[in-house]
Amino acid sequence: MNIAIIGTGAYGMALASIFYDNKCKTKMWTNSDEEKNMLIKSGKSDKVDFVIPKDIVISTDMKEVIEDANIIMIAIPAKFLDSTSKIINKYYKSKQVICIASKGIEQNTCRFLYDVIRENIKTSNIAIISGGTFAVDIVYKVPIGLSLATKSNYAKDMIMKYMMNDYVKLRHTRDIIGTEVCGSIKNVIAISAGMLDGMGYPISTSSMFITESLHDIKALIKALGGSKKTILSFAGFGDLLLTCTSVKSRNYTLGKLIGEGKSKEEIDKYIESTTIEGLYTLKSIKKLLRNKRIEMPIIDLIYDIIINDKNPNELKTFLIEKE
Repeated sequence: MNIAIIGTGAYGMALASIFYDNKCKTKMWTNSDEEKNMLIKSGKSDKVDFVIPKDIVISTDMKEVIEDANIIMIAIPAKFLDSTSKIINKYYKSKQVICIASKGIEQNTCRFLYDVIRENIKTSNIAIISGGTFAVDIVYKVPIGLSLATKSNYAKDMIMKYMMNDYVKLRHTRDIIGTEVCGSIKNVIAISAGMLDGMGYPISTSSMFITESLHDIKALIKALGGSKKTILSFAGFGDLLLTCTSVKSRNYTLGKLIGEGKSKEEIDKYIESTTIEGLYTLKSIKKLLRNKRIEMPIIDLIYDIIINDKNPNELKTFLIEKE
């Protein structure tokens, strides 16, 4: 089985480790010659503890990477998906399965990532994987669970057959909308959870916050036409629990810095040196909610704290007064 992985970041490397363990032939794409040369020369990733097997190909040539692929895994920041998928489309062949591991919502168009792929590449064999998994844990081969969202039985069967093993579990759902809502918004919610930690609130307060967030996300899923039960999936509660309780989460860490009252210089330095999907998605989801005329006060508050410099202590008042 031939696998193409678009993206050589931490999660892309984690996916490569799974497919390598599953005896698949893997090629990885990066848009950076510098990144490619560094990875080939060092033989390991600088983003996650993974020694790259010599038979994994790393290339900047998209045609080379995807031309023989049975499954194309996409693991790049959401803001680059539109431009990258247009490049993929030049070489895409029918029956190739596209699986999106990226999470987020486009800022300008408010499109979910499934829709970006569907509009740029004419195929029904599109899937999404989403769940509470850190790249480092995947590389260390600990048991993990992921939601696999697709309406294509062909895509479902292909991905389950070649991705599952004795430490990777996939649970199928047809709810594309709910899975994408959960995967996107959890990064934003994690920033707030980090703020609470940074301000010194204990796990009891975090538990309250996570519970309230679950209710709001469930309501948002319903409002956008998804299935409310998706909130209880690996992509829902599983991912929210992970990102809202761990300093391994870059979104949570950003929130913690804000809650601790770190200087603007320290916070900006962290943002510049780290990919924080929650910041990108915050602006996207704020716009989406306005366009759809959906009320979600927690998003309004997070936006005001991060963008408009509102005091993070407003989170405490919000939690107590929230209906």
